[in-house]
Amino acid sequence: MDEVKRRTIKTLVTKLGSVSEQTRTEALCELRLISKHDAESRPLIADAGAILYLAEALYSTSSIPQENATATLLNLSISSRETLMSTRGLLDALSHVLRNPTSSSSAESAAATLYSLLIVDDYRPIIGSKRDIVYALVDIVRNPKSLPRSIKDALKALFGIALYPLNRATIIELGAVPHLFSLVVKDGRVGVVEDATAVIAQIAGCEEAKDAFRKVSGIGVLVDLLDPSTGSSGRTKENSVSALLNLVQCGGEQVANTVRETGVAVDGGIADVAKNGSSKGKSKAIALLKVLDVGSSALQEMRFDSLSNHSS
Repeated sequence: MDEVKRRTIKTLVTKLGSVSEQTRTEALCELRLISKHDAESRPLIADAGAILYLAEALYSTSSIPQENATATLLNLSISSRETLMSTRGLLDALSHVLRNPTSSSSAESAAATLYSLLIVDDYRPIIGSKRDIVYALVDIVRNPKSLPRSIKDALKALFGIALYPLNRATIIELGAVPHLFSLVVKDGRVGVVEDATAVIAQIAGCEEAKDAFRKVSGIGVLVDLLDPSTGSSGRTKENSVSALLNLVQCGGEQVANTVRETGVAVDGGIADVAKNGSSKGKSKAIALLKVLDVGSSALQEMRFDSLSNHSS
């Protein structure tokens, strides 16, 4: 059975090199379906030499070849990341799709493929060094015509890039900060706000963040998200705490004073995350309370509450 599958795939990959556009397109459509529905076929497709042809198809000005090629690459990226990354010109081809998509689904698949590749630590500095990729992702976030799905995929890819500390300054330099905060303030969709604040939390952890955040009143926005009246999700609140902690740790006493002046700790915003957040969220909130030197009263109050709840 495996041999039949291997031969079928080999034949389809050979067709990708055909001079006939119709033959190439039909083969692309078939490979997309196979890679979607049969996980075991993905490494076989990659090993048969398909990736180079798929990368070439990303430059197509016709939507069907580009859509099917990006979707197939996304499917292959689940199991053949190393083969994708070692294929010459693949990242340039993905960058081209982000900047020149023939449809929104092409851009979404390209961004999602990058996010899949960024799961591997070693690939983050490589992808982050491609400024055209970072700029194209920021541009998707910036563009008011971008669809919610495209924005979410771009935000996830930017998050993956920002996990490597040296990439954070590049994201800021390429103008991401105002657009990320604009999404947080103006976009009512919970998932988009959560993903935007996740990126904000990561890029807050570099020296360049202090000035960039100040220009958009970023600390005020993050503090507002911790206010119970804004109805932020738990994940958004935890991202805000993480962002404030990173900002204070990188920006020093001046930033810490700005956060203190907002009264967020005393009003219980951070303390609430320290009490009710996930284990990771709790530890970051407690660390932030300590850094702000207001932790003692808030933490004592939390301990008192937990004792009261326990006794009842």
